Amino acid sequence: MTYTELWHQLSAVYDPVEAKAIARLVLDVCYGLTLADILGGAVERLSTQQETELGAIRDRLLTGEPVQYVLGKASFCGRWMHVEPGVLIPRPETEELCRWILDDISQSEEKQSCSILDIGTGSGCIACTLAAELPDAHLSAWDISERALDIARENAQRTHVDVLFQLRDVLHLGSSDLGMTFDVIVSNPPYVCRREQAGMLPHVTEHEPHLALFVPDDDPLCFYKAIGRYALATLSMGGKLYFELNEHYAHETADMLRELGFCDVIIRKDQYNKDRFIRACKTKDN
Repeated sequence: MTYTELWHQLSAVYDPVEAKAIARLVLDVCYGLTLADILGGAVERLSTQQETELGAIRDRLLTGEPVQYVLGKASFCGRWMHVEPGVLIPRPETEELCRWILDDISQSEEKQSCSILDIGTGSGCIACTLAAELPDAHLSAWDISERALDIARENAQRTHVDVLFQLRDVLHLGSSDLGMTFDVIVSNPPYVCRREQAGMLPHVTEHEPHLALFVPDDDPLCFYKAIGRYALATLSMGGKLYFELNEHYAHETADMLRELGFCDVIIRKDQYNKDRFIRACKTKDN
C-alpha cells in the first residue's frame, strides 16, 4: 500500500484534506514516519506484518471510528493521553481552556499551593495537564463513570502526576461533598442538546459516549446550574469557576452565574470565534 492509496481510500469517509492528515498521523504514531519519509516512499517499504497492521487500521477508520480511538491516544497540550470509547476525545478548544486557567494562576500570589477541582474529568486531560504544569497544586477530579476514572488514572500515571480521582455525580451530591474548599473549579460538562444531534458528524455520535455529550433539550444548563451552586458553596474567597460552553447558551449561562451571585463573569471566544468559555469569580459578597 502506498501513502497515496491510503489517503485516497480514507477519502471515502473523510474530506481529502482530513484524510491526508489522518493518514500522516497514523504513519507517524504507529511507524515513526515523518512527512519526508512518507514522500520518500517509506510506506511501500513497510514489512509484511506492518502492512497487515496498517490494513487493519485503515479498515477501522473506514467504518468511521475516530482515529484517536483506533490509535488509543490523543494529543493534548503537548502530551499524549490514552483514550478509548469510554471517554470523550480531547478537543483543541479544551486546550485553550487549560491555557486560560494556567495564565490566570501564573499571575496569582497563591499559585504554588492552589486547590483545583475538575468536574466531569473524562480522560483526565484537564486535570493531568494542570497537575503537570502546576506541580505544587492539589488536583482533584470527578466523574460519574468508573471506566472514565480508570482511564484518567492511567493518564495520570503516564504523565507522572498526582490527582485524586473520585466517583461523583454532580447532579446528586451529598452533604459530605460540601465540606471541601477549592481555589479553582473547572468543568467541560455535557452541553449538546439532543436536538443538535442530527447536525453532528457520525464519527462523533456513533462512537463517543453520549453520557459525556448530551443534555436534555428542556434543561440545557442542568450541569452548569448544579456546578455553579456547588462552586458558590465551596470556592475560596476570590476563587474562580471555569466552564467550556455550548456557544448557543453562552450568554444564558453568564446570566445564570450572575443571578447565583458570581461577579466578573467573562465570556471568551475560541480559535473559531465562537463563544466557548466562561470564567466567574466568587467574592466576599457571594
